Amino acid sequence: MAVNSFRVALTVADFDRAVAFYRDGLGLEPGELWTDNGRGQMFGAEQASLEIFDPDYAAGVDQIEVGERVSGQIRFAFEVADVRATMARALQYGATLVHEPVLTPWGDLNVRLRSPEGLQITLFQTSNEVKNGEPEEGNE
Repeated sequence: MAVNSFRVALTVADFDRAVAFYRDGLGLEPGELWTDNGRGQMFGAEQASLEIFDPDYAAGVDQIEVGERVSGQIRFAFEVADVRATMARALQYGATLVHEPVLTPWGDLNVRLRSPEGLQITLFQTSNEVKNGEPEEGNE
């Protein structure tokens, strides 16, 4: 028995602001819009994964990305082509910066944000697109 799809449903107080943040701030692709009993917006991404951490591992990731334990039970992580550009756009759409971008021990460039509704979000640029903490030429 296989799982064919993975979805996370967020209930937010300010629907329009949240949609603008995830669509325009982070660049997620809008899908179906439901309006039959309130409003719901689907967003798509090429891949989804579920990561399960014990408290020690979660604290280790927070230490690398932020320098201290800050995230709660749920933290989103989005792979992006350009961490700095996506961070700047997300900040324009209501995110707050938790910590500046850092080069991780595994070579990715990560930045920690807080979404307008308070969720911890990691944006990461994979090591094959990062060179010395900066996007490689042609990836900016």
